[in-house]
Amino acid sequence: MSVDRTSTTRFPVTVDAALREAGWQPGRWDIKQAEYWADALRSHESSAGHRHAVFPAAVEAWAEFGGLRVTPLGAGRQIAPAQLAFDPLAGLHMARTLGDLGRALDTDVCPLGAEGESQAVLAIDAEGRVYSLDHSGDWFIGADIDQALATLVSGAMPVRLAMS
Repeated sequence: MSVDRTSTTRFPVTVDAALREAGWQPGRWDIKQAEYWADALRSHESSAGHRHAVFPAAVEAWAEFGGLRVTPLGAGRQIAPAQLAFDPLAGLHMARTLGDLGRALDTDVCPLGAEGESQAVLAIDAEGRVYSLDHSGDWFIGADIDQALATLVSGAMPVRLAMS
């Protein structure tokens, strides 16, 4: 399959190409799948009683990017670019961790997917900001999904969250 390497005005060329290679196209919208994930997350309760927050910014991100496995097509700018899997159920058992992050940030946080082979969980907050949580800490990836995709696919250095 030939992939058009010209950029939309929305994403940098390399990000656009990687998204299209993964099956994304402008106007992609699978709200039925997004609602399935929303229901699955809402109904999950940890053994300690922790539950996921679900909100419009998460549902919209799942509807547009859910199910995609994005593989960067080049070398990273500052770090290795991340392979992404947009499946919020990758964070199903992280309700407490995401709830703790949300309290620290004074917002709700919900799973978005995973980086690499589950080395990190991607999360989104109620304002649409994107984070990555891994063994080394919590990272701010972008002010919105577009910025986060540009950071992750291009291998730009994310900002480590410093919480007191």
